[in-house]
Amino acid sequence: MPAGEIRYPTPPQLIESPSSPDDSDESTWLWTQIKAEARRDAESEPALASYLYSTIISHSSLERSLSFHLGNKLCSSTLLSTLLYDLFLNSFSNDSVLRSATIADLRAARVRDPACISYSHCLLNYKGFLACQAHRVAHKLWTQSRRPLALALHSRVADVFAVDIHPAARIGKGVLFDHATGVVVGKN
Repeated sequence: MPAGEIRYPTPPQLIESPSSPDDSDESTWLWTQIKAEARRDAESEPALASYLYSTIISHSSLERSLSFHLGNKLCSSTLLSTLLYDLFLNSFSNDSVLRSATIADLRAARVRDPACISYSHCLLNYKGFLACQAHRVAHKLWTQSRRPLALALHSRVADVFAVDIHPAARIGKGVLFDHATGVVVGKN
């Protein structure tokens, strides 16, 4: 290894992923992996079983689980979780670019962050990951000229996750906001 090069360890206990998957294969593989991790965690820590079941295990896809989780995290007394769930699910289900970015972001966290113990851990607990996914939906709303809703979502993300990404900001995929608290990304 050349001097100064950082080598990240290969995450342990991973099922081998497809060598050259298309988006559908990758999404199916990753969702299977996340559900297996959640089942394992529910068995080893019964206190989390209900939470893991309602947030991951009961859902048929990553898009549904992520939409449910974000809706519950970002809801308020006036911005209902059901409204947010529908908003997120519609965005993730109908936009292959969003789905691909979500998968790339999960992989980035799992591979580049030695503290990330599983994909399910990232999905449930990494506020940088969650803020980024919510931002992607806010950005989509912004580009559709649904700016009041984009800004409302942006405000909830800043309040809940302490991550402030303007809805006009364009972010690539494979993003890892490690720890994320106090991250500010402007619109330009």
